[in-house]
Amino acid sequence: MKIAVFHNLSSGGAKRALYNNLIYLSKNHTIDVYVPSTANENFLSLKHIVNNLKVYPVTNSLTGFILSSLKYFPSKSSLTDLKKVQEKMAEDVNSKDYDVVYCEQDRHTMSPFFLKYLKKPHVYYCQQPIIYRNNISKKLYENAGLNNKNLKENLRFKIYGKRMSNLDKQLSNYSKYTVVNSYFSREILLKSYGFNTYVSYLGVNTDVFKQSKIPKENFVLSVGQCLPEKGYEFIIRSLAKIDPSLRPEFVIVSDQGNDSWKNYLIELSSKLNVKLVLLSLIDDKKLVTLYNQAKLVVYAPCLEPFGLVPLESMSCGTPVVGVKEGGVRETVIHGKTGILTERDEFLFSEAIVELLINKDKVNFMSENAVNYIKNFWDIDNSGQRLFHHLKRAVNSYNQNI
Repeated sequence: MKIAVFHNLSSGGAKRALYNNLIYLSKNHTIDVYVPSTANENFLSLKHIVNNLKVYPVTNSLTGFILSSLKYFPSKSSLTDLKKVQEKMAEDVNSKDYDVVYCEQDRHTMSPFFLKYLKKPHVYYCQQPIIYRNNISKKLYENAGLNNKNLKENLRFKIYGKRMSNLDKQLSNYSKYTVVNSYFSREILLKSYGFNTYVSYLGVNTDVFKQSKIPKENFVLSVGQCLPEKGYEFIIRSLAKIDPSLRPEFVIVSDQGNDSWKNYLIELSSKLNVKLVLLSLIDDKKLVTLYNQAKLVVYAPCLEPFGLVPLESMSCGTPVVGVKEGGVRETVIHGKTGILTERDEFLFSEAIVELLINKDKVNFMSENAVNYIKNFWDIDNSGQRLFHHLKRAVNSYNQNI
């Protein structure tokens, strides 16, 4: 096949998932990538694994920002200018002989303007609606006494939240074939927007995230943006309930986040006598080392749609202790590759302690986890699942002509 790819993603799990899928697809297919200049192509750049990558400059004019605020909502990028650029991108894709288009989300609008102008058979990979976790985040800020420090963002969502959600919904309806990362996400999309989607599970690169024989160290690890909904406060409070003689250090790897929330976590961990280490901008080699050194990966985000972190951890042979909500219920097998608990600090801390002191159980879970990932959750399996949907999208389009 000749496949065109669109994305306007930031760094993080969605970009890594796209990168992994293109590693697989590029083995047997011609791949051209189209991105606006607002996309992050420094993190896991696609240009090294595809045939061509074309960047379209977004001017971000003052007029565009004013019109964006009036018509859409304030954003770090001019949505008016972004819309014009994505219309041009779609026209260019439409004019070429691509068999199918693989469309990812937009960091500013979630569902991209690109979909509105696309005339080719396509698959839209929708990770989540734009603001479905905002109320959770707002409540966590308020509980931490940080509502005033986050006033600007709260006001933005209060004034423009409905408009943001409506634009995401409107643009998503231009998709003729939408896939999602989990059955949890499928249910969220069905509830939020009322249309059917298909599940295409993601995968992890087992050539990168793999088990090594380096010694374990006395820390537990979590990975993701430093934001309230990622659950780090809950983990700190859970660790504080473990006897100090057994309590491990808590290491967080975060590529971006909120400074006031970081400071809050530092203060909270100090108050509760939990040793906290915050790392940022580390490369994959260091991240894989941390996954292997950690005694456990602790995972407690609020309603995470899928989450690559548990897969990466299990691929490295490190069991996961997670809160059983969102997509993690579909990846971690309770009692075999990790432990899933309610969002309860006592239960979560007990699960951590159980695996800290039971080496036989950890070894059992570690072996299961590595085999489990290789058999279902690697990038070959993920790519095959996605390619199945690309073929279905082409067939569906041809039948409706």
